[in-house]
Amino acid sequence: MHARILVWLACLLPLAATAAVEVVDDLARTVRLEQAARRIVALSPHVTELLFAAGAGDRVVAVSDYSDWPAAARELPRVGGGAGLNLEAIVALRPDLVVAWASGNARSTLERLERFGIPVFYSEPPDIDGIARNLLALGRLAGTGRRASDAARAFREGVAELRARYAGRRPVTAFYQIWEQPLMTVNDRHMISHWLRLCGARNIFADLPELAASVDLEAVLEVDPEVLLAGRHPGKATDWTARWRQWPWLRAVRSGHLYTLPAETFERQTPRALEAARELCADIDAARQDAPPAGEP
Repeated sequence: MHARILVWLACLLPLAATAAVEVVDDLARTVRLEQAARRIVALSPHVTELLFAAGAGDRVVAVSDYSDWPAAARELPRVGGGAGLNLEAIVALRPDLVVAWASGNARSTLERLERFGIPVFYSEPPDIDGIARNLLALGRLAGTGRRASDAARAFREGVAELRARYAGRRPVTAFYQIWEQPLMTVNDRHMISHWLRLCGARNIFADLPELAASVDLEAVLEVDPEVLLAGRHPGKATDWTARWRQWPWLRAVRSGHLYTLPAETFERQTPRALEAARELCADIDAARQDAPPAGEP
C-alpha cells in the first residue's frame, strides 16, 4: 500500500508543477498562466524589487532601466523603462510573463506584447497593503508562493507595528517635496501620503487633483507646515533645504524639522519602503513633540 501511495504522489508532482495559475492585477484584470512563470521581464525598478522579494529573482531574465536592487538585478539585461521599451528585445527573450508598471509604461507597447501572446501583469499598489498583495500575486504567478507569503507577512507585521505605535498621536502638518524645479509634491492618493498618514502626518496638499503636480512656493509658505521633507537621491549633492532656510520664520525651519528620506526606498512601492517609513515616523514624532504652534514668534 505504501509503495502504491508513493507512485500516486509521483504521478501528481508533474501535474502540480504545470498547474494553471490565475491572479487579478492592479487594473482589476485577470492574468492566467497555464503554468508558473519561468522567464519573467520586469519593467520598473519597483517591479524588479517585488519579484525578488517574492522569491522569483531567479526567474527574472531582464529588467528596466534603474533597477538597482537587489545587487543581482544590476547584472541583468535592460529593456528600457518609462522613457520607452525595447519591444524587440523583450519578445526575443521569450518571456512567459511581463510585469509592468501601470502608470509608468506605455500601455500601447504593452498591448502589443499581449498580441504576441505574452501575458502582462500590471503593478500599481494603490495603498500600503497593496505591496503585500502584489507580493502574493507575483509569488503565485512565479510558483514561489511560500516565500512570497513569508515576505508579505513580515511586511504586514512591520506596518501593523508602526500603525499601533503612532495611532492616536497629534497630527503633524507636512510638505513632501518630490522635485525642486519646478516645485512638485503629491496628493493624498500617492503612496507617499499613505506612509505620512501611517505616521500621523497630514499632507498639506492632499486635495490636489493630480497624483503629482507642481505647486506655488507661496502656497507652502502660507500653510507653514510643521515638517518639510524631501527624497534623498544617491549622487545628488545639492542642498534642498537652502531654499527653505531663506524663510527662518517657517515653523519647520525654526524648529529644525527639515528631513530627507532615501528616495530609492521610500518612493518605490516595495517592502523596503517600510525601512524608510520607520525613519519618517521618528522624524514626524520629533516634530510632534517640540514644533512651536503656528504664529508663535
